[in-house]
Amino acid sequence: MLAKKVQPTPLSGWNTFASKLAPTGIASSLAFIARPKRSPRVPDAILRLALPSPLRRLFDYRAPAGVLRAQLHPGMRLRVPFGRREMIGILVEVTDTSEVPAAKLKPALALLDATPPLPPALFKLCLWTSQYYQHSLGDTLSWALPVLLRQGELAEARQERFWSAAPGASLDDPRIARAPRQREALATLAQHPHGVAHQLLSKLMLSKDSLDLLLAKDLVQVDIRRHAPGARHEHWLAQPELPLNPEQRAAYEAIRAGFDSYHAFLLAGVTGSGKTEVYLQLIRETLEAGKQALVLIPEINLGPQTLARFEQRFNARIALIHSAVNDRERLEAWLAARDGEADIIIGTRSALFTPMKNPGLIIIDEEHDGSYKQQEGLRYHARDLALVRARQENIPIVLGSATPSLESLHNAYTGRYGLLRLNERAGGAKQPRFLRLDVKSRPLDSGISGPMQQAIGQTLAAGQQVLVFLNRRGFAPTLLCHDCGWMSECKRCDARMTVHQRSGELRCHHCGEVERVPRHCPKCGKVDLRPVGAGTERAEERLGILFPDVPVLRVDRDSTSRKDAMNQLFATIQKGHPCILVGTQMLAKGHHFPRVTLVSILDADGGLFSGDFRASERMAQLIVQVAGRAGRAEEPGKVIIQTHLADHPLLVQLTEQGYFAFAEQALSERRSAGLPPFAHLALLRAEAHKPGQAEGFLDEACSEAERLLAEQNLTGIELLGPVPAPMERRAGRYRAQLLLQATARAPLHRLLSSWLLILEQMPGGRAVRWSLDVDPVDLY
Repeated sequence: MLAKKVQPTPLSGWNTFASKLAPTGIASSLAFIARPKRSPRVPDAILRLALPSPLRRLFDYRAPAGVLRAQLHPGMRLRVPFGRREMIGILVEVTDTSEVPAAKLKPALALLDATPPLPPALFKLCLWTSQYYQHSLGDTLSWALPVLLRQGELAEARQERFWSAAPGASLDDPRIARAPRQREALATLAQHPHGVAHQLLSKLMLSKDSLDLLLAKDLVQVDIRRHAPGARHEHWLAQPELPLNPEQRAAYEAIRAGFDSYHAFLLAGVTGSGKTEVYLQLIRETLEAGKQALVLIPEINLGPQTLARFEQRFNARIALIHSAVNDRERLEAWLAARDGEADIIIGTRSALFTPMKNPGLIIIDEEHDGSYKQQEGLRYHARDLALVRARQENIPIVLGSATPSLESLHNAYTGRYGLLRLNERAGGAKQPRFLRLDVKSRPLDSGISGPMQQAIGQTLAAGQQVLVFLNRRGFAPTLLCHDCGWMSECKRCDARMTVHQRSGELRCHHCGEVERVPRHCPKCGKVDLRPVGAGTERAEERLGILFPDVPVLRVDRDSTSRKDAMNQLFATIQKGHPCILVGTQMLAKGHHFPRVTLVSILDADGGLFSGDFRASERMAQLIVQVAGRAGRAEEPGKVIIQTHLADHPLLVQLTEQGYFAFAEQALSERRSAGLPPFAHLALLRAEAHKPGQAEGFLDEACSEAERLLAEQNLTGIELLGPVPAPMERRAGRYRAQLLLQATARAPLHRLLSSWLLILEQMPGGRAVRWSLDVDPVDLY
């Protein structure tokens, strides 16, 4: 079915609020920024700039010497003096008035751009983002730019020399008959009709001396052109498309029918149902229309395999953008996308701010994943902003997941998104069978029960692969003195330090503190120190002892920190030989392991008793996602879940009725409790070096919020707290938080806009570090 043309809300209650946050001009977009009373008109044009600063205001400057008003446009960068240093600011508007007397206005030092590096559409998105997330406009605009542009680099693609064979050049030319190196060089260039970049000559064993001799003979030529991801091809498909089954075909046709304008779709397909094939065919449709596609993925580690699959399918120019790409490569990819020189852009959440000259489609893969929410600085949610961007640019957007977020499901059920279901696995593969293994009273060997060991052994004996899932890094969660009860606690956090046996270290996974594992108890001096509990290192070690004839491969943040480590691990797995994969949630995200037929989940109880109302949703998604790695090819899959609570209603419902039954029950409970997506949250966090300071600031902030609620006659907003954070001390700071819960979004944002202006002026705010998180996903 065709999705309705509706506002691109990530949550409900959007229609009224979106109209208030969709201004038609820059001036109205900036209404939320406090402006002091201005002085009378001054003779010169005033440049109102946004600077990369937490201050939620604009700064006025005079134009640089020799720069005319007609040369200035919103989105341009200028170098300006700021105190004792220089900064790169972005022009927001040109005006004739300022609150600063004309004699005190400083001139900008230089105009850095002939045209704005941020196209109008992306500039508009940044204005919206700053307003909605109540964040400094200067910080927001800076966030949208690659690092080198923030530092003042030219916003122009790098010009590069490309060598190619001259038209009519022949290997039979008598002038090179006795010059074997020149013949080899010419033959190599002939194999690259689009030319070879000068910096790649050495990789192709091309001698610069030989090329210079060929150039003197007019047998090769040198072109100066921009560096781009590749050359455009006449035929987009590098390999044939896979046939779509009826469910895939219906989804593809429904989305294609909405290609002419903004439509939002939720593609909810079970693991292995072929969502990626639907993406690929939609992208081919986009490329054939002369447009670009943006594909967001949740993790950097998915980048290489996603890029490889897209390169196998398409003769297209593909740009990969994420934080592991170096600054120069990222700038080149960003500029190529902006100038229409990249056809497909693949990246993690920050790639959302990549401009496209001819936008045609946005795809958010694994839309439920928490990695799409930025947790520091500009705390935006890439999925939610992608919906806003799609509507602003009037293009379709597809959200894909086997375990959709409750927010997205709610929007689909209420008609805001088109809901498209893929209930069958592609290629006829069967869904894995679930077994809840009650381990009460059973002995656990490094967290692994006897029946689990037997199941692993049987799978390996059948020539298959096993995935052992344990979402806990390290060897053991803590170190215990068996004599006095001392435990390895972090000196800077209210948390225990994890034992990492291979490196001989105790590490805090919260603040990064590292200590050597002690030989004697620091409290009593005895030597009977024992690791308690099991992490991936311990499971890897024990499985290696139990099954010495097969490789045991650990996949977690520690084992994949080296460059190409993940690719090497996956290359071993893809060979198909019997092996055991031990890993954290990194294994649950989008990977295809055709020879894995058994998934062993060692601990499913952690998410059942958390104080976070989202914990059960995350646990259900994680179990279903990791279970989806089993039986994706011809062999049927099985999932064994170790639990002390085999009869827990959530586990029973999830394993017997499936994720959607769980989600509908969870939505009903959220509605009754007045929680998202049936309410809207904002979280004010504060932290300080001394106990009580953070709570003192929040007490004062709470009083101000209560006063504003009364003055503005705002209803339907509750203030919960302030209270200490669940982990009160972290990295040497004491933390507290104040939660705002509202039945409607517009009154909440009206309060926040007024409240923040007061918070910025409060004396108590100078002694603490505080931040506001709109639509928080972690209430820590």
